[in-house]
Amino acid sequence: MPYASDVDAIASLVKQNNWANITPEHAARMRAQNKFKTGLDIAKYTAKIMREDMEAYDKDTSKYTQSLGCWHGFIGQQKLISIKKHFGSTKRRYLYLSGWMVAALRSQFGPLPDQSMHEKTAVSGLIEELYTFLRQADAWELNHLFRDLEAAKEAGDAAKAKEIEAQIDNHETHVVPIIADIDAGFGNAEATYLLAKQMIEAGACCIQIENQVSDEKQCGHQDGKVTVPHADFISKINAVRLAFLELGVDDGVIVARTDSLGAGLTKQIAVTNEPGDLGDQYNSFLDGDYIESAEDINNGDVVIKSNGKLLKPKRLASGLFQFRPGTGEDRVVLDCITSLQNGADLLWIETEKPHVGQIAGMVNRIREVVPNAKLVYNNSPSFNWTLNFRQQVFDAWKEEGKDVSGYDRDRLMSAEYDDSELAKVADEWTANFQRDGSREAGIFHHLITLPTYHTAALSTDNLAKGYFGDEGMLAYVGGVQRKEIRQGIATVKHQDMAGSNIGDDHKEFFAGEAALKAGGKDNTMGQFENI
Repeated sequence: MPYASDVDAIASLVKQNNWANITPEHAARMRAQNKFKTGLDIAKYTAKIMREDMEAYDKDTSKYTQSLGCWHGFIGQQKLISIKKHFGSTKRRYLYLSGWMVAALRSQFGPLPDQSMHEKTAVSGLIEELYTFLRQADAWELNHLFRDLEAAKEAGDAAKAKEIEAQIDNHETHVVPIIADIDAGFGNAEATYLLAKQMIEAGACCIQIENQVSDEKQCGHQDGKVTVPHADFISKINAVRLAFLELGVDDGVIVARTDSLGAGLTKQIAVTNEPGDLGDQYNSFLDGDYIESAEDINNGDVVIKSNGKLLKPKRLASGLFQFRPGTGEDRVVLDCITSLQNGADLLWIETEKPHVGQIAGMVNRIREVVPNAKLVYNNSPSFNWTLNFRQQVFDAWKEEGKDVSGYDRDRLMSAEYDDSELAKVADEWTANFQRDGSREAGIFHHLITLPTYHTAALSTDNLAKGYFGDEGMLAYVGGVQRKEIRQGIATVKHQDMAGSNIGDDHKEFFAGEAALKAGGKDNTMGQFENI
């Protein structure tokens, strides 16, 4: 409802109930600064946005979406404030919630590896925290507009007041979709359903789930990954979908992630009832030996019928079964097709390098069966991007017959190549990776899982080096505050960013002239007012 209309509606309500001390403008202002009342409101709103973005991408692959992983509400808030400042809109920019960062930074156990050992409720807790900070960013931005509106009215500038009121009515929220990592579901399908409900109630419109064994889960860029049969994974996809439907988020989005490219193990042999069914297809990738008779079976061996013959799968000392080498890509394709045919909306293929050709090769095979298959792709900090792309350029040049004798392929990370022609081309390929991947490899959403983990460490290292060294206070002034001022970063007025001005206005709403405000003449934040 437009602000002016809401003021009129509240004025009638105030008159009807004889609430003499309530100013309709104040109540309408507070309503406008609190657009979303619950996490479910957010999930329904953002699911619609994400579905519209998916449809737009199907028509035009240049309309891909992006996100950065954030491990704290404040980090997510500042990201969205920066996006609005630099680009004027949050359209097609999301947030990513990384299970890796929850484990490393948000567990009561302290830093943990990415193995689903952290408290599962930490995930939904971070979703709620992120949206709390994004809603506060709305209130903060609107508060400034309302203060400007009051100033315009007090000055008798009706045209200015009308202009600001239009900005209030057309305000774009900082609330955007979150793609939230539920890892491998934290237990059985019932556990997955319960956690998915918590995540949706906190505001998640999109849940990403992977096909690893829950109690053996590993980071997608580490060794030792163990996958589950398709039936097990489908049951968890069903659990997430039913959680969405139960809570009324009918267009909630599920991202099915496969780790099969780097996973050579399975914990169990799939159940199969007839040749060619899903279980039989999964088992067909098992490594082992075909046997002729019972004499070939040793104590404790497992034997299954596969391809019309008896197969003795290779079982490790851990009890896990091994897949045949070289089957990873075929297993990925089957994982993806099966997921899309059983309720998933988007795919995530965890790869070992950022290579558009490799990704496109798998997606094209998937699209032979599911033509509109789309990816969420991890632009992972686990990749050495500089080395990878320099080597990709080296290999391309070599194949073209170009002289590469001046380069050592294994040492291309060396700073001695930074100003070389090869390095410049590699940087161009890196800059174009997302555009090329979305056009050629079906990537709808590009994310970096852990960027703010690294930026926090890097900026802290730079400050610590200078502040505790010879620069002293200049390290903060020159390296932080001066840059905040020059770049127009809102946190330079940290009291305002934390809600002090909103609190002052509320005090006035509640107590009138008796309000004791923080923003008086002795507030040192006044030093930053006109810069």
